[in-house]
Amino acid sequence: MRNMLLFTLALMFLTSLQTPESSSLVVVSYKWVKTREVTEKTDATNTAPAREMIPQNKNFQRNVRVNDPVGTRDPNLDTIDGRRASIENSVQESRTPQPKPVEAFAYKIKIQNPTQQAVDILFWEYQFIDRANAQNITRRQFLCAANIKAGKEKEIQAFSVSGPSEVVSVDTLAKNSTNPFEEKVVINRVEYADGSIWQRKDWNFGEIRMSYRRAVSTPWGKEMCRGL
Repeated sequence: MRNMLLFTLALMFLTSLQTPESSSLVVVSYKWVKTREVTEKTDATNTAPAREMIPQNKNFQRNVRVNDPVGTRDPNLDTIDGRRASIENSVQESRTPQPKPVEAFAYKIKIQNPTQQAVDILFWEYQFIDRANAQNITRRQFLCAANIKAGKEKEIQAFSVSGPSEVVSVDTLAKNSTNPFEEKVVINRVEYADGSIWQRKDWNFGEIRMSYRRAVSTPWGKEMCRGL
């Protein structure tokens, strides 16, 4: 995934772009919700030592211990190395970051691909437009390994710690609106499996070049999208 995206960056200005006014992809639906993401726990380093040659570890005694009832204490735990390993493991666990929930936002869209070309990469944004001041627009941009087959629909989900907006106009607050924003999804760039590209005319890749590099600088896991 990372190699493909870096290759995309290298060819960004060398590939001819399709020039229709709008993308052929259809945004069927979109929404956002507050959620909580749990950071993954990092495993502590294994500090188990090599087993000492105590009588219980000799071949005959070890074979006899195979038939010990469940719960029988391992004699290796009572050796000097065993006690040292137990202490070291406790220290490692105390220093290992524990999973903790993080307040986040999930941005979900369903995309229909009516073309005969599979979509590989998708650049899109979720916009929040202040109803009292249309010039006040908050944009949450995402890069996704979309993999939308020709003629198919797919739900795409992106996570961000950033919500709808940090700034709301005074007029909007004065109206005490329960929904102060108009919401909109915009497709910025589509990269197809055959190598062709469509890009929105008034969207400038240069504006997100650095955030793009950050997004592809580490290996991708199970996530479909990353924020820009």
